[in-house]
Amino acid sequence: MATLAEPTPGSDTAVVGAQLTRENLKVGIAVMIGGLLEWYDFVAYGTASALVFREVFFPNVSATLGSVAAFGTFAVGYFFRPLGAIVMGHFGDRIGRKVVLVATMLAMGVSSTLIGVLPGYATLGVWAPILLVSLRAVQGIALGGELGGAILMAVEHAPARRRGLFSSFPQLGSTGGLVAANLVFLGVSLSMSTEDFGVFGWRVPFLISAILVIFGVYTRLRIGESPIFIAAQRRGLRAAMPIVTVFTKGWSPMIRIVVANFFPGSIGFVTIVFMLSYGTQTLHLSQATMLSFIVIANILEIPTSLCAGSLSDRFGRKRTILSGIAVGVIMSALFFPLVNSAIPLVVFLCILVVRLAIATMFGATGAWMAELFDTDIRFTGVSVSTGLAVLIGSQTPAIAALLVGMSSGATIGLSIFLCTASTMAFLAVLTMPETRHVDLTQQILK
Repeated sequence: MATLAEPTPGSDTAVVGAQLTRENLKVGIAVMIGGLLEWYDFVAYGTASALVFREVFFPNVSATLGSVAAFGTFAVGYFFRPLGAIVMGHFGDRIGRKVVLVATMLAMGVSSTLIGVLPGYATLGVWAPILLVSLRAVQGIALGGELGGAILMAVEHAPARRRGLFSSFPQLGSTGGLVAANLVFLGVSLSMSTEDFGVFGWRVPFLISAILVIFGVYTRLRIGESPIFIAAQRRGLRAAMPIVTVFTKGWSPMIRIVVANFFPGSIGFVTIVFMLSYGTQTLHLSQATMLSFIVIANILEIPTSLCAGSLSDRFGRKRTILSGIAVGVIMSALFFPLVNSAIPLVVFLCILVVRLAIATMFGATGAWMAELFDTDIRFTGVSVSTGLAVLIGSQTPAIAALLVGMSSGATIGLSIFLCTASTMAFLAVLTMPETRHVDLTQQILK
């Protein structure tokens, strides 16, 4: 295995180059903007499921069951994400990264726009939630190929010594999507009454997708194909069935990635989805207050992810990721005992610390995941691994609502669940190899 200090002909340093170029920056910005638009759509659904979907699509059941059902439809997207990862990963590894990323953008934007015009239960009856779930499934399939493809485009274009930094750009897009979606929801909710927001205000963020998707597709059409992928194609490195190769040769890194993501997949969803309903219904904080807390925390994630990605290029992926998860383990145990004080400042600080810990992990995770797989299965490997991880983690909002509902509002069971998930993630990363010096052009899975 070649190291960064010993570039050889055909190595990643020789293929990509050792210096930053305008193309590197253009790709980094393109995957960041594309990720922002994709996650804007996806988070808009999560926010709406926490705030209004129970009343709009599930008005004929109890409050607890309605919340579980609303969060359940949020999780549907993640059930379809592994399918999207397999399909998008197959074509991403066989025909190229770029075309798949354009397709995911189009699918995400169209489905979100249709959600924005979908009538509720009062108009369509049982067909309303059925159509909602169907559109959510399309979102999940699209996002199944989005994150993996964006990470690869950033990493495979980046100079070898800057892979960690550039791998954080798609994560910045994810964070930007969180911020944009919540800012739009916050602005809409502040500009009208609660009744009007429940009737039509929540639709505005989804309808904005129709405009945003045009810009997103434009940015992705302007970037070039991955030079690492092109080099692999010229060498004849093409897996006939990438998903089969992933499960036969890449099962070990796949398991590591899945378990490592238990941390952001558990308490991460609690902070951006479940806390919107818990904060308003149980802690009796206003909707605007909770949205503001999440937006501010998300904004501060952006420089944190950049710093973490850069630090991982210097000190290694493993140390950087472990530092973020270590804070997460502690906060998983303390989060609800602290936020149950219902003191606004305490609630905000708890959300902030968790989000910054996740940003620290995410800043280095993209490069680590890409470096664990060979080029001919990298798209499928990264996408399926993250798809399975978030499929498991996405159940957290529904599980949280169910646990709190079954225990008459007590959160001790939920705290144990979160702490266990984060501890498992820490142990998974603790036993992982350091990948900072991996040559992306070499076959590493034997």
